[in-house]
Amino acid sequence: MDIGKQWRSIIDSVPDGIIIVDENGNFAAANQTAQLITGYTEKELKGQSCRLLNCTGCKIIGKGKGKQWCGLFSEELIREKKCMITNRHNRTIPIVKNATVLFNEKKQIVGAIETLKDISENINYKNELASIKRMYHIDEGFHGIIGRTPVMQSLYEYIESVASLDTPVMILGESGTGKEMVAKALHETGNRADKPFIKVNCAALSENILESELFGHVKGSYTGAEFDRIGRFEAAHKGSIFLDEIGDIPLSVQIKLLRVLEEKMIQRVGTNKSIPIDVRIITATNKNLEKLIEQGLFREDLFFRINVFPLTCPPLRLRKDDITLIIQHFITLQAEKTGKNILGFTPKAMRLMVAYRWPGNIRELRNSVEYAFVLARGKSIGIEHLPEKIASFNPMEVKPVKTAEHNGVVKVGLSEKERLINALQQADGNQTKAADILGVSRITVWKRIKKHGIQLK
Repeated sequence: MDIGKQWRSIIDSVPDGIIIVDENGNFAAANQTAQLITGYTEKELKGQSCRLLNCTGCKIIGKGKGKQWCGLFSEELIREKKCMITNRHNRTIPIVKNATVLFNEKKQIVGAIETLKDISENINYKNELASIKRMYHIDEGFHGIIGRTPVMQSLYEYIESVASLDTPVMILGESGTGKEMVAKALHETGNRADKPFIKVNCAALSENILESELFGHVKGSYTGAEFDRIGRFEAAHKGSIFLDEIGDIPLSVQIKLLRVLEEKMIQRVGTNKSIPIDVRIITATNKNLEKLIEQGLFREDLFFRINVFPLTCPPLRLRKDDITLIIQHFITLQAEKTGKNILGFTPKAMRLMVAYRWPGNIRELRNSVEYAFVLARGKSIGIEHLPEKIASFNPMEVKPVKTAEHNGVVKVGLSEKERLINALQQADGNQTKAADILGVSRITVWKRIKKHGIQLK
């Protein structure tokens, strides 16, 4: 059998897209799968420049043939390169590309053959899988945040709802509740995930240093400014800036920060030249800013500018069902760090850890696990290995934590839609009350109403 005569049938039977280009980067052939991926027929592609697909993985030089046309002809081989192409309908398609340069008998470049694998279904599958894992608590974290309780599931949903927008977010919560982790989750879940995430701890810097840190300075603007320096806002351009402990910013800096947020321009210390910036603003505080406003220590106009969408990190005492999960997470990290083969806590020690009030929240819990690792010698951690304030804690002195109550009942054996309708009926259509009955957030109830097409009449 003459394989050469059968090449069309062979390449059309391949499940991946196959494209052949000449030394000028013009399309010479495309199999059926490639035509499906790109949306173009082979006739439409032939003779056209490969630039037509706008592949992000190509290094187009465009100054001649072969190596003068594209970086591929210099590399001669590309394996498993993830990139994006734009199809005929202007839709972006994620692909994995392999490419090989073709030579004639004189070792001259005559073109290249590329295989394209559409991985959009894989990406959609991964996203759906991540959603399913969160729904059924299969995995342990959401962008590094550990927690499965309803209050944490609600927090995750709020993060996902606002992450893709540029709406300013203020993260509230006690010290040690993980506000920085929430800020990172907002950045990583949004459209700026591949751009910088810059953190500024406003409480750790003096007034003069803070202004320079935020906006940068020019040489000679103050004693010690020996060269020009960009600020954190410039460093965060196109990305996100996280202003932690914003309640500690001096009033003089608050005025300049407000101007930056309104005008989207910054001026380095020591110059009047304005520099445009494009950043997502995320702030955090453990202080009551409204009280600070009453005391004249925080500007009301700045408060309303940054407090567009508040998120609250719940304290650990309100999510006790997460404590054992978080402890196991820290045990795993410490075991890897120290090399100790410690598997967990004894039952008595674990009960004490869960009963403790944790005024320092997750930060205190992490430090306590690290402290216990120092003292423990066997495979388990006992009460004798815990910090004194925890080891001497009396659970009988703890007052019960008040939680939201409702009189509704969730029936078992029903589908999601049936449970939702049942809860809405009990709540007379009130979505907030239905959310309390189901133990989910109001956003979840709203999404399920839209999903199942339920009419609230």
